[in-house]
Amino acid sequence: MVKGSDVLLILVAIIFPPAAAAFVTGCSCDLLINICLTILGYFPGHIHAFWLIYKKMQAEERYGHGGFHYTGNGHYQPLHHDYAAPANYGTAGP
Repeated sequence: MVKGSDVLLILVAIIFPPAAAAFVTGCSCDLLINICLTILGYFPGHIHAFWLIYKKMQAEERYGHGGFHYTGNGHYQPLHHDYAAPANYGTAGP
């Protein structure tokens, strides 16, 4: 599900892709990769920034808002190891 913060990240990625990458990953290797891709060509920087935003949205759906941390290379891990899927996850529910 797309939230308002995700829409804002997408708008930032359209204007300046490294800023969106910095918001998603912080000061990490992915930020450096995005800066290099943007310098090499504006379009590759966009693709990388949108991919990072997509991976963040997937982690929010899987672990809930704020229930994960970024480990690099587009991967997220849950903060709590006793993670269980929400009740009725993937079903119509009662």
